Amino acid sequence: MSLLPLHLLDSLFQQYGYTAVFVIIMLESIGLPLPGESLMIAAALYTASTHHLDIVLLVAIAAAAAICGDQIGYFIGRWIGFRMLKRWGRKLGLSEDRLELGRFLFRKYGAAVVFFGRFVAILRTFAALLAGANRMPWHSFLLWNSLGGLAWTSLYGFGAYALGDAAKRISGPVGIAMAVIGAAALLAAIIFIHRNESRLIEDARREMQQSPKQ
Repeated sequence: MSLLPLHLLDSLFQQYGYTAVFVIIMLESIGLPLPGESLMIAAALYTASTHHLDIVLLVAIAAAAAICGDQIGYFIGRWIGFRMLKRWGRKLGLSEDRLELGRFLFRKYGAAVVFFGRFVAILRTFAALLAGANRMPWHSFLLWNSLGGLAWTSLYGFGAYALGDAAKRISGPVGIAMAVIGAAALLAAIIFIHRNESRLIEDARREMQQSPKQ
């Protein structure tokens, strides 16, 4: 769920540039339901079409925002603990079902959840809170969180930028064909990630139901 309509993104980039990207991605990483994935793609496409922003700086700022936000979220989760998240998490969309799923995933997969969670909508928003609440060692969280943030912003940022830049520079039927192919490839990648997200969640839930309570 997103609190920010996507049609506002262009005006945000025009007025606030890098600041808008940093603040929104950081707040999403802390645990607010904001459109970080859509923002990253839209910002990269805006950069490719207008060149008002620099793509390398954009990716670096987005990565820093993701890492900083997750660090804040981690310490919030560690401070308030699992019981408080269970009590108040619904106000942020963190239902009891998602909390139990997060506890199971951290217990079973640990660092991999922090890294790959960047590419999974539910985990991207709540992984830091869950890592803190589940008492994951901070140095391990910092390492895998940083690697995941860099990988996520680079994939979506540079990927969308390359697509937008190619579509802008190449005109005629060839350019249109390349733009369509590139858009289809990017869409296929997003669909693949989201489908595997659903499969991961369903597999984890089945295994969680079969596992003895701890």
